[in-house]
Amino acid sequence: MIKWTEQKLIEEGYKIQNARITHIDLSSEAHGCLSLKMVLDGGGWGCVYGGYKLGTAGTYMKEESLSGSAAGLECIIRIMHTLGVDLFTELNGKYIRVATKGWGDSVNIIGNILNDKWFDQKSFFEDTKDNEREK
Repeated sequence: MIKWTEQKLIEEGYKIQNARITHIDLSSEAHGCLSLKMVLDGGGWGCVYGGYKLGTAGTYMKEESLSGSAAGLECIIRIMHTLGVDLFTELNGKYIRVATKGWGDSVNIIGNILNDKWFDQKSFFEDTKDNEREK
């Protein structure tokens, strides 16, 4: 996982913008994969952050098809730590920073509104996949 700082993000061509989390959702609706979605409002732009598979909920939540993911749990913990909350529900309404390279670029990097703390979900899950292949 890439360890970002604001300075490093700017040097790599990222633009830092403020956003507010207007909705959080941890669900497995319709697709059988547990995923986190956070709706972000940037005052003129918006997007959904998340979407990575955190676990398997199976079809119709049948118990025999349920499974968790250590990486999924770690992702949630890292997001909460980065954004400075102790309760998952505190994410709703929270102001954050995002790093993008502009219009059309996916938001994968989020940061604390006051502190130079960042989480890059894309590089986190890429590293997780690499580690799983090595086992």
